[in-house]
Amino acid sequence: MSLNIYGQTLNNRLLIGSALYPSPEVMRQAILASGSQVVTLSLKRQNPLAQSGEKIWRYIQETVEKNHGFLLPNTAGCKSAKEAITLAKMSRELFQTDWIKLEVIGDDYNLQPDPIELLNATEQLLADGFKVLPYCTDDLVICQRLYALGCQVIMPWASPIGTGKGLMNPYNLASIRQRLPEATLILDAGIGKPSDACIAMEMGFDGVLLNSAIALADNPALMAKAFATAVSAGESAYIAGTMPERQTAHPSTPTLDTPFWHQPEHS
Repeated sequence: MSLNIYGQTLNNRLLIGSALYPSPEVMRQAILASGSQVVTLSLKRQNPLAQSGEKIWRYIQETVEKNHGFLLPNTAGCKSAKEAITLAKMSRELFQTDWIKLEVIGDDYNLQPDPIELLNATEQLLADGFKVLPYCTDDLVICQRLYALGCQVIMPWASPIGTGKGLMNPYNLASIRQRLPEATLILDAGIGKPSDACIAMEMGFDGVLLNSAIALADNPALMAKAFATAVSAGESAYIAGTMPERQTAHPSTPTLDTPFWHQPEHS
């Protein structure tokens, strides 16, 4: 099923990044194989003002357009609300979009978002007309505050960026889904395997955003296809409704009215 984010309809619930690929051509193959319509791009990493930066930016944009998608600038590397807001405004001018993936990092070791600076930046950017997709931890209260500010989309992590550890705290993620039923939730960061993405979608998340798990695979294009399939499978499972867990075994074939052959008793 399609996904509507800030009035934009997406036919693919897998969002991917454009960093860490061994070459632009490998990146292009992975994006096309994923079918992703939203690809993130860091302004700091790919400066369109520089000749080389503009070339790779155009290359990424042309590739994404083949999937009928668009670029999602992010504020990767920013450590304060002021820095993130400045970068977001630059991105809006250069990429001609008011969409922004908001990252405000508070710790250099595990790249955990700074909740205070994140809320501050979110409030100011929303007031300035940005469509904010904030990256945060799996903290229910922070997610509730972001939603209360007006974020239609919230992106809690599965685990720290680039670790591939998968869903470290399934309970936290399930609680966020349960307590924010109307919010669009996209799992972002820490995904390692397609099965991680599938589990997130089975839990009711609306989409998955990842980068390293595809870019660092031995075959990024094939891995991108695997993730696209996993996201689709998880979504279908959630819609279908999974069976409840049971504490005891239950036979899948009922024995009631089943004829049995009995040996005659001997005297």
